[in-house]
Amino acid sequence: MGWVEDAPDLATLDAITARRLNALVPMEVPAGTVLFSPGDAVKGYVIVLQGRVSVSLTGASGREMLLYAVTPGQSCIQSTLGLMGGEDYTAEAITDEDSRVVLLPKLLFLQLLDDSPSFRTLVFAAFAGRMQTMMHLLEKIAFQRVECRLAAHLLDRATPSGQLTGTHQELATAVGSAREVISRRLEAWSRRGWVKTTRGKVEIIDPVALKSIADEAM
Repeated sequence: MGWVEDAPDLATLDAITARRLNALVPMEVPAGTVLFSPGDAVKGYVIVLQGRVSVSLTGASGREMLLYAVTPGQSCIQSTLGLMGGEDYTAEAITDEDSRVVLLPKLLFLQLLDDSPSFRTLVFAAFAGRMQTMMHLLEKIAFQRVECRLAAHLLDRATPSGQLTGTHQELATAVGSAREVISRRLEAWSRRGWVKTTRGKVEIIDPVALKSIADEAM
């Protein structure tokens, strides 16, 4: 038994592939660790066993946008594209919380793609799912108003009690906007009694009002 058997999303792997993967040692990665940056060569395929990794893009103006988050069972499209196409990373990946990850070296990744149908199916299925997520992101950025994206993000990321930790800049990065825009939206919602903001935190007071905004047609 090894870490593969503890990962439900890898249950379809054949025994030989599972044995080869179990030879790799998982790494404990503290929150705030930079896993890769723009211009870095892709060294391997990352499997997240526990935790959450955010992958974001920074434009020439310095504005950041969250592309996607990698949680257990999900893939990093930047790594897959780099391994298969030879391109360097164009985004930055940072652990949002203490995480446990496994790095499949490039050579092993390519060998398993050739040798293991079950591994190949898993990788391509995860890649297709991530591509669909990216298409949804592009659709939102292109057609959905900022306040709709912000309301949806707050509702999605808040705790059951309505609490959300994050600076205005972090919220702006998550919804693909500017910090000043997010600050104005939150201030307006606070005056209406929909949210309460303190330093680095947002509390949702009226989730029904936010949901009505999040559900608005694009």
